[in-house]
Amino acid sequence: MAAIYASDPVSARGRLYAEEESTFRSPFQRDRDRIIHASAFRRLKHKTQVFIEHEGDYFRTRLTHSIEVAQVARTVAAALGLNVELTEAIALAHDLGHPPFGHTGEDALNVLMKPYGGFDHNAQAIRIVTSLERHYAEWDGLNLTWETLEGIAKHNGPVADPVPYALAAYNARHDLELHTHASAEAQVAALADDIAYNHHDLHDGLRAELFSTDELADLPVLRDCFAEVDRRYPGLNYYRRRHEALRRFFGVLVEDVITLAQRTLADVDPQSVVDIRHAGRMVIRFSDGLWSDLKVIRSFLFHRMYRAPAVVEMRGEVTQVVHDLFPLFMAQPDELPKQWRKDVAEALDETALARIVADYIAGMTDRFAIQEHARLCGGEITARGVAQG
Repeated sequence: MAAIYASDPVSARGRLYAEEESTFRSPFQRDRDRIIHASAFRRLKHKTQVFIEHEGDYFRTRLTHSIEVAQVARTVAAALGLNVELTEAIALAHDLGHPPFGHTGEDALNVLMKPYGGFDHNAQAIRIVTSLERHYAEWDGLNLTWETLEGIAKHNGPVADPVPYALAAYNARHDLELHTHASAEAQVAALADDIAYNHHDLHDGLRAELFSTDELADLPVLRDCFAEVDRRYPGLNYYRRRHEALRRFFGVLVEDVITLAQRTLADVDPQSVVDIRHAGRMVIRFSDGLWSDLKVIRSFLFHRMYRAPAVVEMRGEVTQVVHDLFPLFMAQPDELPKQWRKDVAEALDETALARIVADYIAGMTDRFAIQEHARLCGGEITARGVAQG
């Protein structure tokens, strides 16, 4: 049974462009389906999470991460009586705006775009679903509902000033009420993102042999998870032991969010989704104790994984790829594909051209960015990344 504070598709605020709704799918189901069929969603298959996409077939990509986030989000939403379809749509779309090479690529693009309004992956996701996906006859973008767009824009909380350029441009046409919190569904998607990457980054780091199982077993929360596995399955195979421990860690995170959300919602006592937006705080979050433990785990991952020498070396190489491609396309926009040249011809100034170039680079997959760099800048693809030619 849906909670009174759940987002109701029957009373959804509609779409920027009016259209007939489906006779057999709710507006939020339709949003989810449009996101899944979007070109930007397919490209997530070859966009990095932490490791560069071609470093190994086993590591998570943005696509597998988004699927894991959606699975967690559906579970939590169902437990809280929220709208599962809206939650899933936001979860599946939350990483659409990431450029190649993960946060390294985003940092590089943000530096290059500073004179032109900067670059932010959440704002870029809005730009993708409202403009850059150009498949429909009557509009640019996917024409998603207000609720899904709000969730993509604000799932991490109210958007503080200065509002990123790409988000401000759309918000001027379709007010997403950026100063308020988002729906509980969007907040669930945000916490599901945290749960997924806290779990799978540990798994990928082990796979990459950046740290040992014994080191993980000495961290908060994980210590208890490993102890329970050892008690129930003494002498268990190495790989099964760590899988069972990480599986329990995953469960601890999910159960903590659900338990605290139930208490918080009982305390806030929202009578509608509007009350959620104006509650003045996030109603979906980790408990203080678990959040404190997670900060220790995140610090461990930062030093042992995100700043591991091999990862830092690769960060430098792929940063150079972005720093080489951006000025090249700015100086030679005729190197852009044909379908982009109409936009270039209509660009009124350097800022407009820079935004087009940033859109193009942000849409690249890891492998395509490396290939284009090799073709245009003379670098060559190696086992570890890009070597300057």
